[in-house]
Amino acid sequence: QVQLVESGGGLVQPGGSLRLSCAASGSISSINTMGWYRQIPGKQRELVARISSVGITNYADSMKGRFTISRDNAKNTVYLQMNNLESEETAFYYCNLRNRIGEYWGQGTQVTVSS
Repeated sequence: QVQLVESGGGLVQPGGSLRLSCAASGSISSINTMGWYRQIPGKQRELVARISSVGITNYADSMKGRFTISRDNAKNTVYLQMNNLESEETAFYYCNLRNRIGEYWGQGTQVTVSS
């Protein structure tokens, strides 16, 4: 089993920045992909960004240039630096891990972009 614990959400003004963290524990496996998804109220959960265990990244088009995903394999932690946030990006942000065993989700962290 894998446990994912997110942190770093909160309230930020439009144009501001936040950094999310997600620490993984359990049967992680050294070969995995970790990522962030978000669910805006009334919409389906969507990919924000993901990163493989060797550092290959993939971003949703609207996040390119503003968001940066990174990971520390020694700490089994993935980060999401979000810059120039927009009010429409208010959502629950979820950490995700995929390995050869399965797919796992964190509980989510709320990000609210509002003045």
